[in-house]
Amino acid sequence: MNDIIFWIIFNGFVLLLLGLDLFVFHRKEHEVKIKEALLTSLFWIVLSLLFNVVIYYWRGQQPAVEFLTAYLIEKSLSVDNLFVFILIFNYFKVPLKFQHNILFWGVIGALVLRALFILVGVTLIAKFHFIIYILGAFLVYTGIKMAFTSDEDVDPGNNPLVNWASKHLRISRSNADGKFFIKENGKLFATPLFLVLLMVESTDVVFAADSIPAILAISKDPFIVYTSNVFALLGLRALYFALAGIMQLFHYLHYGLSLILMFIGAKLLLSDIYHIDMHYALIVVGSILALSVIVSLLFPKKENDLPPPPSDLI
Repeated sequence: MNDIIFWIIFNGFVLLLLGLDLFVFHRKEHEVKIKEALLTSLFWIVLSLLFNVVIYYWRGQQPAVEFLTAYLIEKSLSVDNLFVFILIFNYFKVPLKFQHNILFWGVIGALVLRALFILVGVTLIAKFHFIIYILGAFLVYTGIKMAFTSDEDVDPGNNPLVNWASKHLRISRSNADGKFFIKENGKLFATPLFLVLLMVESTDVVFAADSIPAILAISKDPFIVYTSNVFALLGLRALYFALAGIMQLFHYLHYGLSLILMFIGAKLLLSDIYHIDMHYALIVVGSILALSVIVSLLFPKKENDLPPPPSDLI
């Protein structure tokens, strides 16, 4: 299949799914229940695995393994990032029925941002081989830093973009039934939900700085890097509502992800000396994730250490 035709078909398919999600299944604002979230999350996971099967028969075993490994890493990093979304929604006291819409447009922005990051990253690596060592060192550093920091350290009130918008834009006190902009007395006002959207979009820049180098360490193929990111992001909203009430159970996932980033960084740094087969990389990533979840369930946090659930205050 011609690459240009594929990109048109793939992105058209993604836009169709997003359109169905926003204008059909979530045409009316409502609180996403756990059953709906679980079924939707299962749909995105199954769709991603089916696409992986298509890659296997279309492009071969190696690209299929690369896609699955990249998808697992991106999906796992997304789970850790969901803790930050809970902090943001609690800080701004966003009603549950409006959270899906914010995450939807946050994902749209993230897809555009990731596409730009991937295009720049792949181009630079193709022209300047030494960049892989910079990325490797950055991933090792990020992994070590992640092990000694927590999501509770994030303070939404100190976000520079939100602070700038608060000072330079007219902000309404009303959430206006989930709208980001409203007119009051003939003047255009941003709603508090727009500030939340800015916060979500700006934090994704930080998330992308971690995840894109990690995926580029798995594959230099823009097809693999982009599609694995897209499928992980498409299921992010459903995953949030499916796990929002129980994410505190996976408190050791944070450390598992730090080990994965350090492993992927080391894989890059040693790439010209010793090649780690992608099948073994997949086994290592999957084993670390499984172990971190099992240890989290075996040694749960004390009740007074658990973060609050997603806010439903207005």
